[in-house]
Amino acid sequence: MAPNKYLANLTGSLTGPGINPTSPLDATTKFEKFAGQILGVLTIVGVLYFIIQIIFAGYSYIASKGDEKNMESSRKRLTEGILGLVIVIVAVGLGSLLAKLAGIPNVLDINGMFTRMGL
Repeated sequence: MAPNKYLANLTGSLTGPGINPTSPLDATTKFEKFAGQILGVLTIVGVLYFIIQIIFAGYSYIASKGDEKNMESSRKRLTEGILGLVIVIVAVGLGSLLAKLAGIPNVLDINGMFTRMGL
């Protein structure tokens, strides 16, 4: 009798992660979903942050009432907000493009990547 089954017979019912471990494919699928969700959330947070910065910079520019120092500060914030938004969008697009060129249909398809590598 296997040691786990013997212990289960002694204690009634033995449960836990070591009794019925998941397969490595399940683990990579879970990691893939987790990493995809984290990247998706961070991308959305980045886009929202820079959009809010652009809105606040526009309001600050309007509220400067012709003061050169405040207008210059607002212009700088507006430029940085637009540049940040462009960088986030280009990073997502470039990552997807490089993955397609490398032959990876889904960047976070770790399970498929291991399968193609023969692991």
